[in-house]
Amino acid sequence: MSALDIFAWIVLVVLVCSTVFVIVFMAMLPGLIAKRRNHPWAQAVAVGGWVTLFLGFVLWPAVLIWAYVDVPARVDVPARPQELAR
Repeated sequence: MSALDIFAWIVLVVLVCSTVFVIVFMAMLPGLIAKRRNHPWAQAVAVGGWVTLFLGFVLWPAVLIWAYVDVPARVDVPARPQELAR
């Protein structure tokens, strides 16, 4: 093996390692964002991020949007008008 072959192998290994790192980081990103924003379903968002890894990142944008969207607080509305007078 010449020096050029060794250099090519080193470049190949670096590219493979960086590709794996980017893919794993992208799978983790929605879960990290959801946990940092105290999302009510942060664990489900994290699982969704990892599931999209196996689905080829087809639904990854939807999971990323889900990490940013928070469910509004539920407001209890009285069932009858008489309860409003109280």
